[in-house]
Amino acid sequence: MTVDVQQIRDRVLAQSDALHRLRAEVGKVLVGQTEMVSRLLTALLSGGHVLLEGVPGLAKTTTIKALAQAIAVDFKRIQFTPDLLPADLVGTLVFNPREGSFTTRKGPIFSSFILADEINRAPSKVQSALLEAMQERQVTIGDETFPLDPLFLVMATQNPIEQEGTYPLPEAQVDRFMLKVKVDYPKKDEERRVVDLALQGGGPAVKPVVQPADIAAMRETVQLIYVDDKVKDYILNLVRATRAPTEFGLKDLAPLIEFGASPRATIFLAIGARSIAFLEGRGYVTPQDVKDVAHDVLRHRVLLSYEAEAENVDADDVVSKILGEVPVP
Repeated sequence: MTVDVQQIRDRVLAQSDALHRLRAEVGKVLVGQTEMVSRLLTALLSGGHVLLEGVPGLAKTTTIKALAQAIAVDFKRIQFTPDLLPADLVGTLVFNPREGSFTTRKGPIFSSFILADEINRAPSKVQSALLEAMQERQVTIGDETFPLDPLFLVMATQNPIEQEGTYPLPEAQVDRFMLKVKVDYPKKDEERRVVDLALQGGGPAVKPVVQPADIAAMRETVQLIYVDDKVKDYILNLVRATRAPTEFGLKDLAPLIEFGASPRATIFLAIGARSIAFLEGRGYVTPQDVKDVAHDVLRHRVLLSYEAEAENVDADDVVSKILGEVPVP
């Protein structure tokens, strides 16, 4: 099949204006955190979900709320607590004694954008209810199944410093998140601008600048972006290196890795690289696009051994080593 890369690029560039408007509108209330915004857009264009790890107060709620307002879609923030029930999330059947029948009361999960704040504070039943909706993009209440919004996006947060009273996400559930993004403190000049903005009473209101149909059109374009066979092989080699590092001359990593990345990692690396190419205004994927998204796709899918913990080696170190040693096409 012949692929017209130039035609795809023209289509990408034609839709880039809407993306620039979206970034600019979110930037009205958000200072810095460009990496977090880029990864949210990557997930949005890819149809995936994001797990954010960072201390409180780093504008996670502000970011996704502003993004929802700029796209004119519903947004719900759900504070996960130990006493939260699955019905509080997905909804339930309510009995009407006058009519002798049940009516469906939908929960907050039926919004387009969901912020699952401190997801590891809720018990496993609630986590499973959310993650099932993420995977199947539908919710069953009683005997009836309801589809979720086509733009359904979950941004879940975890606090890395306070683990008392938490229920850590099992690896099989964490694997359903396309990206795991680490959010760091802002730079000094950025934090100064945050202070100035707060003293002025906050930034201007975010207005809708992009329609959901525009995002749907962008997703269709992302699916057209060309991925060469050599790039596909590169993606496969990166993931295989997490499972069998000795095949790639990485003998020192073998005792550090307990389990390698799942096939979802291979899929999300390819899809994520396409979205990165779109954000860069290209109609084809380069190995650098794969590298740019590799840490966020792989860091929560590479399970390390006790030896790695003893040597103070984390998943990012392992991924960096693999990226540095696996031949680039």
